Amino acid sequence: MDTLEQPDLTRYAALLPDTGEPGFGVYVHWPFCAAKCPYCDFNSHVRHQPVDQERFTAAFLKEMATVRQLSGPKTVTSVFLGGGTPSLMNPSTVAAILDGIGKHWHMPDGIEITMEANPSSVEAERFRGYRAAGVNRVSLGVQALNDRDLKFLGRLHDVADALKAIKLARDIFPRMSFDLIYARPNQTVDEWERELKEAISYAVDHLSLYQLTIEEGTPFFGLHKAGKLIVPDGDQSALLYEATQEITAREGLPAYEVSNHARPGAESRHNLTYWRYGDYAGIGPGAHGRLTRGSMKIATATERKPESWLDLVERDGHGMIDQEQLGYEEQADELLLMGLRLKEGVDLARWQQLSGRDLDPKREEFLLEHGFIERIGNSRLRCTPSGMLILDSVVADLAC
Repeated sequence: MDTLEQPDLTRYAALLPDTGEPGFGVYVHWPFCAAKCPYCDFNSHVRHQPVDQERFTAAFLKEMATVRQLSGPKTVTSVFLGGGTPSLMNPSTVAAILDGIGKHWHMPDGIEITMEANPSSVEAERFRGYRAAGVNRVSLGVQALNDRDLKFLGRLHDVADALKAIKLARDIFPRMSFDLIYARPNQTVDEWERELKEAISYAVDHLSLYQLTIEEGTPFFGLHKAGKLIVPDGDQSALLYEATQEITAREGLPAYEVSNHARPGAESRHNLTYWRYGDYAGIGPGAHGRLTRGSMKIATATERKPESWLDLVERDGHGMIDQEQLGYEEQADELLLMGLRLKEGVDLARWQQLSGRDLDPKREEFLLEHGFIERIGNSRLRCTPSGMLILDSVVADLAC
């Protein structure tokens, strides 16, 4: 396939630069999809009747008002419209949601505003409508660049649809990313390397590259349990991961997080807010949030079922079913869990302030000696590439 013409990267100057601070993000969850993928355990739902977008929009705005009371005045540094399939929303719905965010919090010009989109639901007119509403970054769920694997993954688009969507996104939005899933059944390193190089030839500035995981409650889980779906073993997955890191680094999109790769300066600001353990408001069915009040951080979660969430919001002004105060130790654990995913690592002074202690010297020395972690000066700690392969174990060791 021909490489798409490279766009003018000077367009990126319109977006505010990353300050390195965690920031404050707003996440809005649109829970509806045209079809449910067999690997997906996200809060997404298929409805065979048209969704009442006006009613849901009114509920989003109503819940924002309640969350604003919890968060207090904030300056928004990023907005993320996730799902589900947000590109099933009308542009007028997106415009109303973004207007609502701007009314409840301070939203400066030039912040990152991302929308997830599926290639099967992409139309040029709708993309232009989203851009006019304020979206300046789109994240496409491409997932594979061959039709056989797209069918296996339950996607509604083919490669031709994906390339059309990529070209439209590049033409209309200042920034564009797309997702791929690897470690698929019978996938070899050579096959993945060819597919990844092709993807990089299409990508402007950002790729999200996820290994296929078998999640309980999905159709793939049942097939895997019955021995009808075999995914690469640990050794093969490690080889695929290492090839991913090598190729993306060589092609100028190094990993800045365990599964995310970007040209310098084009990292996802919104996701960096999560990984830097900043605050974020979660709006919509199944959305989660983290909001600081004084010295405490509140973890919020909303009702997952869309219609039940809608009823709750219309009755109570919000769909939150859980508000948990996180103690310092819990915050310190979350900071480690999120921050060690990043190439920039964790601010040790911040972790020590939350946890009230130093890292266990014996555990740290063990991980250092085995090459799983490393210090960045005296102020930060990060995982090495080897440590990223066993990230959960490293976090568990350090958190003890």
